[in-house]
Amino acid sequence: MILVTGATGFIGRAFIRQLSANGYPLRALIRPSPRTPRLPKGVPVEVAVVSLADTRGLRAAMRDVSIIFHFASAENQGARGDLQATDIQGTQNLVEAAADAGVDRIVYLSHLGAARASGYPAFKAKGIAEESIRNGKVPYTIIRTSLVYGTEDHFTNNLSNLIRSSIGVFPIPSGKRTVVQPVWVEDLVTCMLWAIQNEETINKVYEIGGNELFTLQQIIETIMEVTNRKRYLLPIPPLFLRWLTIFLEGVLPKFPLSTFFLDYFAVNRTTAVDSMSRYFGLMPARFTYRLDYLIKKRWYQRLWSFVSERVSSARTK
Repeated sequence: MILVTGATGFIGRAFIRQLSANGYPLRALIRPSPRTPRLPKGVPVEVAVVSLADTRGLRAAMRDVSIIFHFASAENQGARGDLQATDIQGTQNLVEAAADAGVDRIVYLSHLGAARASGYPAFKAKGIAEESIRNGKVPYTIIRTSLVYGTEDHFTNNLSNLIRSSIGVFPIPSGKRTVVQPVWVEDLVTCMLWAIQNEETINKVYEIGGNELFTLQQIIETIMEVTNRKRYLLPIPPLFLRWLTIFLEGVLPKFPLSTFFLDYFAVNRTTAVDSMSRYFGLMPARFTYRLDYLIKKRWYQRLWSFVSERVSSARTK
């Protein structure tokens, strides 16, 4: 049995779909909430409704579990997220419960740049969480990755939505040009699956990224080209842009970006461009080749697709 935390998130959902397709028995750890969990439709998965703060509940959820994939994080909640409770203490609780339950391995998804000494909250929290896992009694595999993109991501989709809602001008941080190596989510999931099939990955830390380097400006320009929405890019001092983001997070509950997103581009988050192929024998997807999901169909195109599907289903009956 494989236990997945953060199963309702972007990466967790993609991971569960691929695990199920490969025939693995699954159990999703879902935190208590009045909302219906966003698990992938049509995927057979057990559900354990347990908070990472509930150590007794965690032990019960780990019955018959051999491997844990730990994706849960408070990052995507922005200013409302509690990194201390979820990423730091939650991971510590998970490691202790896993040791008590006799789990064979924990696979943890971290960030390039994760370190206890980091000045950026998300990277610092990931670094402390990594320490808890490495110092625990359960064998582990830690995979540090650059920004991950895909159909349901909070990265390219949020940028695309902001570009679409902007009028003529789009702000970007001025000054130094930091770079990242975007990783397609399906490539990341494949690497993680292959990791558990290879005992040589036990108690190892891997850093992976795509085979292309992009600045934030280049990523925005690529998204504008794919979505056919041109904007004038206005350089703004990073400190002012951070203050503006904090303000908008406070007054707009559903504002799509957070200060954590700005942190991702505050420092270079890169590794060897051949890291994925060297460690896992996989050639990464090209960033520009996997962005079709950002192209929004017009209302009449959606209507035509709907009618066509109904006519096709009626003919097959």
